[in-house]
Amino acid sequence: QVQLVESGGGLVQPGDSLKLTCVISGIALRTCGMGWFRQAPGKERELVAGISWSGGVTYYADSVKGRFTISRVNLKNTVYLQMNSLKPEDTAVYYCGADSPPVTIDIRNMNPDYWGQGTQVTVSS
Repeated sequence: QVQLVESGGGLVQPGDSLKLTCVISGIALRTCGMGWFRQAPGKERELVAGISWSGGVTYYADSVKGRFTISRVNLKNTVYLQMNSLKPEDTAVYYCGADSPPVTIDIRNMNPDYWGQGTQVTVSS
């Protein structure tokens, strides 16, 4: 059984930082493309950052480019999202998604096979 468990969300002020963690079990992380998605109230879920199975290719949505960094440590079956300079518009539930083999070639079009339960990030003064 594949499980993804996110953690690290919380309530922060504009300009603060947070680091989200996604721990995966039941599947070898090294075979998967991974993505961090978010969904704000009344909006569709969107991909904010993706990383290829090799770690060699990353993608960032324009809204987070230069502020967010996705990384992975396959030996720990863990994927991270470092979020800096947070803005109120970053407020959303953040989900970790795993794209299992055969993986999507273009990570911008990632459609995960497995999802975590989500972690709330709220940016407010």
